[in-house]
Amino acid sequence: MRHFKKQLVSSITFAICLFMLPFSLSAQEKYVAITAIVEHPALDNVKKGVEDELKDNGYIVGENLKLQYQSAQGSSANAAHIAKQFVSGKPDVIVGIGTPSSQALAATTRTIPIVFTAVTDPVIAKLTPSWNASKTNVTGVSDALSLDTQIEIMQKIKPDLKTIGYVYSPGEVNSTIVLKQLQEILTPKGITVIAAPAQRTSDIPTAARSLKGKVDLIYTNTDNNVVSAYESLVKVANESKIPLVASDPDSASRGAIAALGMSYYDLGRQAGKIVIRILNGEKPGDIPPQVGNVTRLVINKNAAEKQGVVLSNSIIDIAAEVIEK
Repeated sequence: MRHFKKQLVSSITFAICLFMLPFSLSAQEKYVAITAIVEHPALDNVKKGVEDELKDNGYIVGENLKLQYQSAQGSSANAAHIAKQFVSGKPDVIVGIGTPSSQALAATTRTIPIVFTAVTDPVIAKLTPSWNASKTNVTGVSDALSLDTQIEIMQKIKPDLKTIGYVYSPGEVNSTIVLKQLQEILTPKGITVIAAPAQRTSDIPTAARSLKGKVDLIYTNTDNNVVSAYESLVKVANESKIPLVASDPDSASRGAIAALGMSYYDLGRQAGKIVIRILNGEKPGDIPPQVGNVTRLVINKNAAEKQGVVLSNSIIDIAAEVIEK
Protein backbone atom coordinates (compact mmCIF):
# COMPACT_ATOMS: atom_id res chain seq x y z
CA MET A 1 0.00 0.00 0.00
CA ARG A 2 2.86 2.36 0.94
CA HIS A 3 4.56 1.49 -2.37
CA PHE A 4 1.34 2.28 -4.25
CA LYS A 5 1.05 5.68 -2.49
CA LYS A 6 4.67 6.49 -3.39
CA GLN A 7 3.98 5.62 -7.05
CA LEU A 8 0.79 7.71 -6.97
CA VAL A 9 2.62 10.74 -5.56
CA SER A 10 5.38 10.35 -8.16
CA SER A 11 2.84 10.13 -10.97
CA ILE A 12 0.98 13.22 -9.74
CA THR A 13 4.27 15.13 -9.40
CA PHE A 14 5.27 14.14 -12.93
CA ALA A 15 1.87 15.16 -14.29
CA ILE A 16 2.12 18.54 -12.56
CA CYS A 17 5.58 19.09 -14.05
CA LEU A 18 4.29 18.26 -17.52
CA PHE A 19 1.37 20.62 -16.96
CA MET A 20 3.68 23.40 -15.82
CA LEU A 21 6.22 22.94 -18.65
CA PRO A 22 4.51 25.14 -21.26
CA PHE A 23 4.16 27.90 -18.68
CA SER A 24 7.85 27.77 -17.74
CA LEU A 25 8.80 27.86 -21.43
CA SER A 26 6.44 30.74 -22.13
CA ALA A 27 8.01 32.59 -19.22
CA GLN A 28 11.28 32.48 -21.21
CA GLU A 29 9.57 33.75 -24.38
CA LYS A 30 10.67 37.20 -25.54
CA TYR A 31 8.25 39.65 -27.10
CA VAL A 32 9.46 42.02 -29.85
CA ALA A 33 7.10 44.46 -31.58
CA ILE A 34 7.99 46.19 -34.86
CA THR A 35 6.22 49.14 -36.45
CA ALA A 36 6.99 51.04 -39.67
CA ILE A 37 5.54 54.34 -40.82
CA VAL A 38 4.72 52.85 -44.23
CA GLU A 39 5.44 49.81 -46.40
CA HIS A 40 7.86 50.21 -49.29
CA PRO A 41 10.89 48.14 -50.44
CA ALA A 42 13.51 49.92 -48.31
CA LEU A 43 11.56 49.76 -45.04
CA ASP A 44 10.37 46.23 -45.80
CA ASN A 45 14.05 45.24 -46.12
CA VAL A 46 14.79 46.83 -42.73
CA LYS A 47 12.05 44.71 -41.16
CA LYS A 48 13.37 41.55 -42.83
CA GLY A 49 16.89 42.34 -41.62
CA VAL A 50 15.72 42.65 -38.02
CA GLU A 51 13.74 39.40 -38.26
CA ASP A 52 16.63 37.48 -39.86
CA GLU A 53 19.08 38.72 -37.23
CA LEU A 54 16.77 37.50 -34.47
CA LYS A 55 16.30 34.13 -36.16
CA ASP A 56 20.02 33.63 -36.79
CA ASN A 57 20.66 34.24 -33.11
CA GLY A 58 18.24 31.58 -31.93
CA TYR A 59 15.07 33.64 -31.45
CA ILE A 60 12.44 31.54 -33.21
CA VAL A 61 8.83 32.69 -33.58
CA GLY A 62 6.49 30.22 -31.91
CA GLU A 63 9.26 28.71 -29.79
CA ASN A 64 10.93 31.42 -27.72
CA LEU A 65 9.86 34.59 -29.54
CA LYS A 66 6.60 36.44 -29.98
CA LEU A 67 6.92 38.86 -32.92
CA GLN A 68 4.29 41.43 -33.85
CA TYR A 69 4.33 43.90 -36.75
CA GLN A 70 2.11 46.78 -37.80
CA SER A 71 2.43 49.43 -40.51
CA ALA A 72 1.04 52.93 -39.96
CA GLN A 73 0.22 53.15 -43.69
CA GLY A 74 1.85 56.57 -43.94
CA SER A 75 -0.30 58.13 -41.20
CA SER A 76 1.17 59.82 -38.12
CA ALA A 77 -2.18 59.32 -36.36
CA ASN A 78 -1.96 55.58 -37.05
CA ALA A 79 1.64 55.58 -35.79
CA ALA A 80 0.49 57.10 -32.48
CA HIS A 81 -2.33 54.56 -32.16
CA ILE A 82 0.01 51.63 -32.87
CA ALA A 83 2.51 52.97 -30.32
CA LYS A 84 -0.16 53.02 -27.60
CA GLN A 85 -1.36 49.56 -28.56
CA PHE A 86 2.15 48.10 -28.49
CA VAL A 87 3.09 49.77 -25.21
CA SER A 88 -0.04 48.40 -23.52
CA GLY A 89 1.16 44.88 -24.42
CA LYS A 90 4.50 45.49 -22.63
CA PRO A 91 6.92 43.95 -25.14
CA ASP A 92 10.58 43.47 -24.23
CA VAL A 93 11.68 45.71 -27.12
CA ILE A 94 9.86 47.83 -29.70
CA VAL A 95 11.51 48.58 -33.06
CA GLY A 96 10.49 51.81 -34.81
CA ILE A 97 11.20 51.90 -38.55
CA GLY A 98 11.18 55.48 -39.84
CA THR A 99 11.19 58.78 -37.97
CA PRO A 100 7.41 59.30 -37.41
CA SER A 101 6.92 55.80 -35.98
CA SER A 102 10.00 56.11 -33.76
CA GLN A 103 8.85 59.52 -32.51
CA ALA A 104 5.39 58.12 -31.71
CA LEU A 105 6.96 55.33 -29.66
CA ALA A 106 9.28 57.69 -27.78
CA ALA A 107 6.32 59.93 -26.94
CA THR A 108 4.32 56.98 -25.59
CA THR A 109 6.77 55.24 -23.26
CA ARG A 110 9.86 56.17 -21.28
CA THR A 111 10.40 52.69 -19.87
CA ILE A 112 10.02 50.05 -22.62
CA PRO A 113 13.23 49.79 -24.72
CA ILE A 114 12.91 51.39 -28.16
CA VAL A 115 15.29 50.71 -31.06
CA PHE A 116 14.86 53.17 -33.93
CA THR A 117 16.11 52.57 -37.45
CA ALA A 118 15.86 54.30 -40.86
CA VAL A 119 16.06 57.64 -39.01
CA THR A 120 18.48 60.19 -40.49
CA ASP A 121 19.18 62.35 -37.44
CA PRO A 122 17.87 61.06 -34.08
CA VAL A 123 19.08 64.20 -32.29
CA ILE A 124 17.15 66.66 -34.46
CA ALA A 125 14.21 64.24 -34.38
CA LYS A 126 14.44 64.51 -30.56
CA LEU A 127 14.76 60.77 -30.10
CA THR A 128 18.10 61.07 -28.30
CA PRO A 129 19.75 64.10 -26.68
CA SER A 130 23.05 63.44 -28.50
CA TRP A 131 25.00 60.77 -30.37
CA ASN A 132 26.29 59.47 -27.06
CA ALA A 133 24.57 56.81 -24.95
CA SER A 134 21.26 58.46 -24.06
CA LYS A 135 20.67 57.03 -20.56
CA THR A 136 17.03 56.78 -21.65
CA ASN A 137 14.99 53.93 -23.12
CA VAL A 138 15.92 54.86 -26.72
CA THR A 139 18.79 53.86 -29.01
CA GLY A 140 19.09 52.69 -32.60
CA VAL A 141 20.67 52.95 -36.03
CA SER A 142 20.65 56.00 -38.31
CA ASP A 143 20.64 55.89 -42.11
CA ALA A 144 22.52 59.21 -42.39
CA LEU A 145 24.62 59.48 -45.55
CA SER A 146 27.48 61.67 -46.66
CA LEU A 147 25.91 64.24 -48.96
CA ASP A 148 29.34 65.01 -50.43
CA THR A 149 29.42 61.51 -51.89
CA GLN A 150 25.85 61.90 -53.18
CA ILE A 151 26.84 65.14 -54.91
CA GLU A 152 29.84 63.46 -56.54
CA ILE A 153 27.47 60.87 -58.05
CA MET A 154 25.14 63.63 -59.32
CA GLN A 155 28.08 65.39 -60.99
CA LYS A 156 29.21 62.16 -62.63
CA ILE A 157 25.69 61.84 -64.09
CA LYS A 158 25.51 65.53 -65.07
CA PRO A 159 29.02 67.08 -65.25
CA ASP A 160 27.65 70.59 -65.97
CA LEU A 161 25.25 70.45 -63.02
CA LYS A 162 23.88 73.88 -62.03
CA THR A 163 20.40 73.22 -60.62
CA ILE A 164 19.01 70.33 -58.57
CA GLY A 165 15.33 69.67 -57.98
CA TYR A 166 14.43 68.18 -54.61
CA VAL A 167 11.02 66.53 -54.25
CA TYR A 168 10.22 66.02 -50.58
CA SER A 169 7.58 65.85 -47.87
CA PRO A 170 7.77 69.01 -45.69
CA GLY A 171 6.23 67.10 -42.79
CA GLU A 172 9.10 64.60 -42.61
CA VAL A 173 12.02 65.74 -40.44
CA ASN A 174 14.55 63.63 -42.35
CA SER A 175 13.72 65.43 -45.59
CA THR A 176 13.84 68.98 -44.24
CA ILE A 177 17.24 68.23 -42.65
CA VAL A 178 18.65 67.01 -45.99
CA LEU A 179 17.22 70.01 -47.86
CA LYS A 180 18.97 72.42 -45.50
CA GLN A 181 22.24 70.49 -45.72
CA LEU A 182 22.10 70.39 -49.52
CA GLN A 183 21.60 74.14 -49.69
CA GLU A 184 24.49 74.76 -47.29
CA ILE A 185 26.88 72.55 -49.28
CA LEU A 186 25.82 73.48 -52.84
CA THR A 187 25.31 77.24 -52.64
CA PRO A 188 29.07 77.95 -52.26
CA LYS A 189 29.65 75.66 -55.27
CA GLY A 190 27.31 77.77 -57.41
CA ILE A 191 24.66 75.03 -57.59
CA THR A 192 21.06 75.97 -56.84
CA VAL A 193 18.58 73.67 -55.08
CA ILE A 194 14.94 74.11 -56.07
CA ALA A 195 12.61 72.53 -53.50
CA ALA A 196 9.35 70.94 -54.66
CA PRO A 197 7.25 70.08 -51.59
CA ALA A 198 4.69 67.26 -51.79
CA GLN A 199 2.60 66.98 -48.65
CA ARG A 200 0.85 63.78 -49.79
CA THR A 201 1.83 60.95 -52.12
CA SER A 202 -0.80 62.18 -54.58
CA ASP A 203 1.05 65.53 -54.77
CA ILE A 204 4.33 63.99 -55.99
CA PRO A 205 3.63 64.04 -59.77
CA THR A 206 2.57 67.71 -59.57
CA ALA A 207 5.67 68.59 -57.54
CA ALA A 208 7.89 66.82 -60.07
CA ARG A 209 6.23 68.53 -63.05
CA SER A 210 6.79 71.92 -61.42
CA LEU A 211 10.54 71.32 -61.92
CA LYS A 212 10.33 70.75 -65.68
CA GLY A 213 12.58 73.19 -67.54
CA LYS A 214 14.03 74.51 -64.27
CA VAL A 215 16.47 71.81 -63.13
CA ASP A 216 19.28 69.68 -64.55
CA LEU A 217 18.51 66.74 -62.25
CA ILE A 218 16.07 65.59 -59.56
CA TYR A 219 17.45 64.16 -56.32
CA THR A 220 15.41 62.22 -53.78
CA ASN A 221 16.42 61.15 -50.31
CA THR A 222 14.79 58.42 -48.22
CA ASP A 223 11.58 60.42 -47.79
CA ASN A 224 8.96 57.75 -47.07
CA ASN A 225 6.19 59.70 -48.78
CA VAL A 226 8.21 60.01 -51.98
CA VAL A 227 9.59 56.47 -51.96
CA SER A 228 6.07 55.08 -51.49
CA ALA A 229 5.00 56.63 -54.79
CA TYR A 230 8.31 56.46 -56.64
CA GLU A 231 6.84 55.13 -59.88
CA SER A 232 4.80 58.31 -60.32
CA LEU A 233 7.98 60.38 -59.96
CA VAL A 234 9.83 58.14 -62.45
CA LYS A 235 7.03 58.60 -64.98
CA VAL A 236 7.47 62.40 -64.89
CA ALA A 237 11.29 62.11 -65.05
CA ASN A 238 11.06 59.85 -68.13
CA GLU A 239 8.53 62.09 -69.89
CA SER A 240 10.49 65.26 -69.12
CA LYS A 241 13.95 63.76 -69.72
CA ILE A 242 15.12 64.84 -66.26
CA PRO A 243 17.78 62.55 -64.73
CA LEU A 244 16.63 61.04 -61.45
CA VAL A 245 19.12 60.21 -58.68
CA ALA A 246 18.18 58.60 -55.36
CA SER A 247 19.71 57.79 -51.98
CA ASP A 248 17.80 54.52 -51.62
CA PRO A 249 19.40 51.62 -53.57
CA ASP A 250 16.01 49.96 -54.08
CA SER A 251 14.86 53.01 -56.06
CA ALA A 252 17.25 52.17 -58.91
CA SER A 253 15.26 49.08 -59.81
CA ARG A 254 12.15 51.27 -59.78
CA GLY A 255 13.52 53.80 -62.27
CA ALA A 256 16.24 56.05 -60.83
CA ILE A 257 19.39 56.28 -62.96
CA ALA A 258 21.62 55.93 -59.91
CA ALA A 259 21.03 55.26 -56.24
CA LEU A 260 23.74 55.46 -53.62
CA GLY A 261 22.65 54.68 -50.12
CA MET A 262 22.37 52.35 -47.21
CA SER A 263 21.72 48.69 -47.72
CA TYR A 264 18.45 48.76 -45.80
CA TYR A 265 18.54 45.02 -45.22
CA ASP A 266 21.94 45.39 -43.54
CA LEU A 267 20.60 48.40 -41.63
CA GLY A 268 17.91 46.07 -40.26
CA ARG A 269 20.50 43.44 -39.34
CA GLN A 270 22.47 46.12 -37.48
CA ALA A 271 19.34 47.21 -35.58
CA GLY A 272 18.59 43.54 -34.88
CA LYS A 273 21.96 43.19 -33.19
CA ILE A 274 21.02 45.99 -30.80
CA VAL A 275 17.66 44.33 -30.12
CA ILE A 276 19.48 41.12 -29.17
CA ARG A 277 21.83 43.00 -26.84
CA ILE A 278 18.80 44.42 -25.05
CA LEU A 279 17.07 41.02 -24.89
CA ASN A 280 20.28 39.69 -23.35
CA GLY A 281 20.14 42.24 -20.55
CA GLU A 282 21.82 45.45 -21.75
CA LYS A 283 20.03 48.75 -21.23
CA PRO A 284 19.22 50.79 -24.34
CA GLY A 285 20.46 53.94 -22.60
CA ASP A 286 23.93 52.38 -22.34
CA ILE A 287 24.16 51.72 -26.11
CA PRO A 288 25.16 54.79 -28.19
CA PRO A 289 23.19 55.37 -31.42
CA GLN A 290 24.95 53.98 -34.48
CA VAL A 291 25.10 54.84 -38.18
CA GLY A 292 24.53 52.17 -40.83
CA ASN A 293 27.82 50.75 -42.05
CA VAL A 294 26.95 49.18 -45.43
CA THR A 295 26.32 51.36 -48.51
CA ARG A 296 25.69 50.37 -52.13
CA LEU A 297 25.68 52.15 -55.50
CA VAL A 298 23.20 50.75 -58.02
CA ILE A 299 23.08 51.98 -61.63
CA ASN A 300 20.12 51.51 -64.00
CA LYS A 301 21.21 51.76 -67.66
CA ASN A 302 17.65 51.43 -68.93
CA ALA A 303 16.52 54.38 -66.80
CA ALA A 304 19.49 56.43 -68.07
CA GLU A 305 18.42 55.81 -71.66
CA LYS A 306 14.81 56.83 -70.92
CA GLN A 307 15.96 60.01 -69.15
CA GLY A 308 18.40 61.01 -71.90
CA VAL A 309 21.69 60.32 -70.12
CA VAL A 310 24.80 58.58 -71.45
CA LEU A 311 26.59 57.04 -68.48
CA SER A 312 30.39 57.25 -68.28
CA ASN A 313 32.54 54.27 -67.40
CA SER A 314 33.74 56.16 -64.32
CA ILE A 315 30.37 55.66 -62.64
CA ILE A 316 29.57 52.23 -64.05
CA ASP A 317 32.90 50.84 -62.84
CA ILE A 318 32.27 51.78 -59.20
CA ALA A 319 28.72 50.43 -59.03
CA ALA A 320 27.94 47.42 -56.83
CA GLU A 321 25.15 46.50 -59.24
CA VAL A 322 24.30 47.52 -62.80
CA ILE A 323 20.73 46.99 -64.02
CA GLU A 324 20.71 46.47 -67.79
CA LYS A 325 16.95 46.23 -68.39
